[in-house]
Amino acid sequence: MSGTAAARGPRLSLITRWSALVATLSALGIVIALGLAQLLPGRPVLVAVLSMACVVPLAVITIGAQLQAMLSLFRALEGTVSSYRDGDFSFSLRWPHNDELADLVAAHNALGQVLREQRLDLAQRELLLDTMVQNTPVAMLLVADGGAGPARRAIVYANLAARQLLNRGHKLEGLSMEALLAQSSAALREALARSGDGLFSTGDGEFEEVYHLARRHFQLNGRRHELLLLRQLTVELRRQEVQTWKKVIRVISHELNNSLAPMASLAHSGAELVRRGQVERLPQILATIEERTRHLESFILGYASFAKLPTPRLDQVDWSAFIAHLATQVPFTLIAPAPPEAANVDAAQLQQALLNLLKNAHESGSPADQVGLRISRVQDLVRLEVSDRGAGMSEAVLTHALLPFYSTKRSGTGLGLALAREIAEAHGGRITLGNRDGGGLTVTLILPA
Repeated sequence: MSGTAAARGPRLSLITRWSALVATLSALGIVIALGLAQLLPGRPVLVAVLSMACVVPLAVITIGAQLQAMLSLFRALEGTVSSYRDGDFSFSLRWPHNDELADLVAAHNALGQVLREQRLDLAQRELLLDTMVQNTPVAMLLVADGGAGPARRAIVYANLAARQLLNRGHKLEGLSMEALLAQSSAALREALARSGDGLFSTGDGEFEEVYHLARRHFQLNGRRHELLLLRQLTVELRRQEVQTWKKVIRVISHELNNSLAPMASLAHSGAELVRRGQVERLPQILATIEERTRHLESFILGYASFAKLPTPRLDQVDWSAFIAHLATQVPFTLIAPAPPEAANVDAAQLQQALLNLLKNAHESGSPADQVGLRISRVQDLVRLEVSDRGAGMSEAVLTHALLPFYSTKRSGTGLGLALAREIAEAHGGRITLGNRDGGGLTVTLILPA
């Protein structure tokens, strides 16, 4: 049945219609019985039998016709519900009478209309999403875990960028991940063998390409899936590299000029005083030159230590001895007892990071007795918090504070926090900054224990 349920004539409920039908059949039976009684007086049994013989077939035919239409409607309802279950929402129903079944048909058709609109909206969204995914420059691979076997990981989806990058534009769906990696670069295989996200590069020299690999795991239709995202970063990294070099050159040039110009002027003044025989000011001039020279040396060594940070040499470190040695180099208050468990870290690098953070805390304007260190252990992580009661940082400074060469101090190199971040990340951890309630700053190093 097709079309829509429409009101036909006045409203007649099912009870009214069936009551009228029964009353009509009953009246007809009575009329027939009265007529037969006139023709066959004194024979009531025969009159009753003949009346029933006339009325019952007529009632069966009439009621059957009414029920047949209702049964057809119920079959149509069953069919449309099955179509809805199969995802086909193109059917609607029509009932010619204005009764309760017409209301049911109208509600059913309204449901179908809503499902059709939702299906159309969903199809449009899927089309938009597929267009975006297929045309994004990020290579996307969806891999399903199929259990044990030589080809246990099957590729179930790959966008155009993934096909171009990994299979020369050919289809990847249906291939096993193992077979794809067998014909891929060793750098990609090593990157996928490692857990978590990361960077890797392929090629050499001017043909080197840098990629970022991101991976996410989730359950889909009861199976474990992995989403792999490969993003080419070569152009962005080269652009950032140029910007970084420009900034480094500006910072170094500024610092060299600040030191060399006064030294050249002092050297000229010293030579002029020697020529005149006025040597009483020479010790002051030489001391100033020495001070500027040592500052310049410290500046260069700071850059060198940041650029040449070696791979951490992890070893078991006892916190009591570590804190005692750190306290001989910079004052601080131990806020809480250190955890009794040792941690697997590079003691020299971690000490260098904390020295930078504690010196920054003292230079923030905080009272010396308010510079604190807290070391705690939470599950498999170690938290090292350096806090102060200085001026804190604005939102803009917090955003850029961890960038190399960024500093708000006139004589700062912008390497203290950057070096601490480098050391934390080399240990597989991270660093966070946050202003304290009541003023001050807390810098937290979070490292694997």
